[in-house]
Amino acid sequence: MNLSQLELLRVLQETDLNLSKAADRMHIVQSAVSRQLQLFESELGSPLFERKGKKLTGLTPLGVRIMDEVSTINMAKNNIRAIAADYLDSHQGTLHIATTHTQAKYFLPTPIRRFREKYPGVRIYMIQASPEQLIDQLHAHKADIAICTEKVDEDAGLVLKKCYAWHHAAVMPQDHPLSTGEITLERLATFPILTYSFGFTGRSNIEHAFRSEGLELDIILAAADTDVIKTYVRLGLGVGLIAGMAYDALADRDLVARDLSHLIPHSTTKIAYLKHNYLPLYSQHFIEELLSAADLHRNSKEPLPLQR
Repeated sequence: MNLSQLELLRVLQETDLNLSKAADRMHIVQSAVSRQLQLFESELGSPLFERKGKKLTGLTPLGVRIMDEVSTINMAKNNIRAIAADYLDSHQGTLHIATTHTQAKYFLPTPIRRFREKYPGVRIYMIQASPEQLIDQLHAHKADIAICTEKVDEDAGLVLKKCYAWHHAAVMPQDHPLSTGEITLERLATFPILTYSFGFTGRSNIEHAFRSEGLELDIILAAADTDVIKTYVRLGLGVGLIAGMAYDALADRDLVARDLSHLIPHSTTKIAYLKHNYLPLYSQHFIEELLSAADLHRNSKEPLPLQR
């Protein structure tokens, strides 16, 4: 058994057990891939893969267990590299942030600006996707930190830090019936609704609030991007249910925003990273900037530009 064989197993996992793609990634011929697999399985005394002819079609029960260990070994290898690079220069490196559109546009600009002032030698790459995809990016080691509201609680392999709590708001044109008078879930449920796609930006809390009152929502448009929702609200398609922080008093002055903090439970944005993944010092300091920005957000004495 050698590290090249273990690396081959990892590459096969990433290429969906495609021998040709794995050979290309390893810069060897396909016959050499097959030979190394045969030697490895012979040493273990049992096959790791289900086969149909020469094609690998799946993992045997032993293969599943071995792949778990290969993932652990690969993480250790990545940690060794990160620790060494951190030791040599903790102000240089690359930070991969996985997040949603809402967090990227409305929360992250301030902490990223402050972080860049302290760490100009760190390159930042931002990956925007759904919460499920963000978690996958962490496990695939394509992201160091994920910042989102939904789904991360369900993964036992992650370290979670609560970042900040926020509420939803309803937005509508200025002449809309809901722009005045008391706003209730019952009144909201009588209008077409535009809100986030399932799994994004507190959508689960929105549905829970209405369902708890026995109300059905008529969601005619769902999107991951708040700006898309506001665009179609302006066209008169319905009422938008968005994150309150995504309402800009200046840019959205043609819309009325109604605070829903008394109707829909607050949502909590969280910071997540792999439990056994070594975070360089600059990544740890970036998390500190996120938490500091969250404190400023929480302690701000400026009233939200929303109406009840």
